[in-house]
Amino acid sequence: MHKKDKRLLIPQISGKWWSIAGNPDLGRYNREGQQPLDFAIWQAADQTWQMVACCRRTGCGGEGRLFHRWQTDALLKENWSPMGVFMEADPNVGETAGGLQAPNVIRHDGGYFMFYGDWINICAAWSRDGKTFTRLLGPNRLSALFTDGNKPSARDPHVMALGDKFHIYYTGISDDKGQIFCRISDDLRTWSESVIVNSGGSAGDGPSDAECPFVIHHPENRMFYLFRTHTVHNGEGYGTTVYCSSNPRDFGVDTDEFKIASLPFEAVRLVEHDDHHYVAALKPDLTGMMMAKLKWVTAPATGVADPE
Repeated sequence: MHKKDKRLLIPQISGKWWSIAGNPDLGRYNREGQQPLDFAIWQAADQTWQMVACCRRTGCGGEGRLFHRWQTDALLKENWSPMGVFMEADPNVGETAGGLQAPNVIRHDGGYFMFYGDWINICAAWSRDGKTFTRLLGPNRLSALFTDGNKPSARDPHVMALGDKFHIYYTGISDDKGQIFCRISDDLRTWSESVIVNSGGSAGDGPSDAECPFVIHHPENRMFYLFRTHTVHNGEGYGTTVYCSSNPRDFGVDTDEFKIASLPFEAVRLVEHDDHHYVAALKPDLTGMMMAKLKWVTAPATGVADPE
């Protein structure tokens, strides 16, 4: 069923943004020009809210990336408390030194699964309390789950639970073209072969044009929404394109058929709390993260319009 066969809801920012985190103090790893980037937000077992972000251009060695953690007792508070360096890459389990990228956390079966990139592969870790994580290693004692594309660089994972299955969306590169891939699992450990679910279109097809995928299933119209970060082709940073589809494995390849909106923000994440959606994103100057309330508006009968 095509998206136009159901009532189309379009996401819009509602009200002002507020700051939830700034550029963290990394101690001995502090470097001029460091930037917090892709991040995850979730609620731990003790009900505190957690945020972990990849920080680049740090002094940790290798590719210069590591994870930092923040915490708050209330989602809507400003300026969450910085909790220090959270994780560094471990070459002993096959990870690229300084190569950690884009964490994502999902709660399942009494624990928390964290998925992240190690510069080449998608990897996973597990936690009982949602605050202290241990890597999940394969029989080969390595952390890699899989990679994709003919230039191995799988990154930016996001997992969506759907029925008794899990869909993992992530970025891969083939022939220097960025693409959004998807795999399916019953247990968050063993994953199907990949399919390409989105690429190209007006958002571009460069290696940085299909990043930070975030997918939700909207309960009202039962449609799937993909938020995809890409370069803005006037040369002014990054933006996010939103796609809507009835099929969680098809948001359009080399087409804008499912495009419904554009947002001038990077690394968009949605958080549901007290029956409301909130949106978090990188600050435009890449000095931290910000949050705002999100609302869903019905598309006009005459067509689909981008939100302001």
